[in-house]
Amino acid sequence: MADTANPGTPPAAPETTGHEWDGIAEYNNPLPRWWLYTLYATIVWSFGYWVAYPAWPLVSGYTGGVLGYSQRQTVLDEVDAVRRDRNARGQTQLAGASVAEIRADPALLRLALATGKAAFGDNCAACHGTSATGRTGYPNLQDDDWLWGGSPEEIERTIRYGARSGNGEAHVGDMPAFGRDGVLKRDEAEAVASYVLSLSGKPGVAGASLEKGAETFAGTCAACHGETAKGNPEMGAPNLTDPIWLYGSSPEQVVATVMNGRKGVMPAWEGRLDPATIKSLAVYVHGLGGGH
Repeated sequence: MADTANPGTPPAAPETTGHEWDGIAEYNNPLPRWWLYTLYATIVWSFGYWVAYPAWPLVSGYTGGVLGYSQRQTVLDEVDAVRRDRNARGQTQLAGASVAEIRADPALLRLALATGKAAFGDNCAACHGTSATGRTGYPNLQDDDWLWGGSPEEIERTIRYGARSGNGEAHVGDMPAFGRDGVLKRDEAEAVASYVLSLSGKPGVAGASLEKGAETFAGTCAACHGETAKGNPEMGAPNLTDPIWLYGSSPEQVVATVMNGRKGVMPAWEGRLDPATIKSLAVYVHGLGGGH
């Protein structure tokens, strides 16, 4: 540094630590004491923090600290509380709205679809499949074949009260066991099975008379399925002219249905699920693409 009092005096050589690398000397410029004291204080504070709060990672977690306080957990708890509050208010709105009102309200519709999807996985997927495509004896909920109607309101009623569930409001309607009850003989059952299969373009029992089957259908089956075999939603009688067969469409399976009947049960979910969840399920299932 130059001597300002004596401008002609050469500057004094700077003090160094004695360390030098590649001709570069390390000056000896100590840090201010206040800075060092601050550093030492933070080191002491860090030890206290490690003891008091969660700090050290472990193999399967972290140290809890003496105080057990975690800002992260506090934030998660606050977020969860807000979510629960919003869900509670949303569920109250769902319970108080009709299915039509839910579908008309974008916010309620989003909540209903999310609620319905979760409820379907927990309660319905065991029978109808995770993708709701069903299996033999359990309807495909993505098609347009609905025994008791596929409107959102009709789906809600089916979920709420079930079919043949024993609930007083449940859907009723059985497929009689025409063969077992002695109403039809085996050859008549085969003939009517072949006839109804022909209505949907499927092969029937080899050698069975379609003419005899048509006569048997008119005298035995048309009362429920209609003269044109298009079905009757009020009775839960399926449309026999489409390619959808709940219990299988092979000649053997259809003959078995005619001979022994079918009495599948859809449980009533009222009392098991709250009204908001039932409505959400109806909206969700209808939104899968089936219904009308």
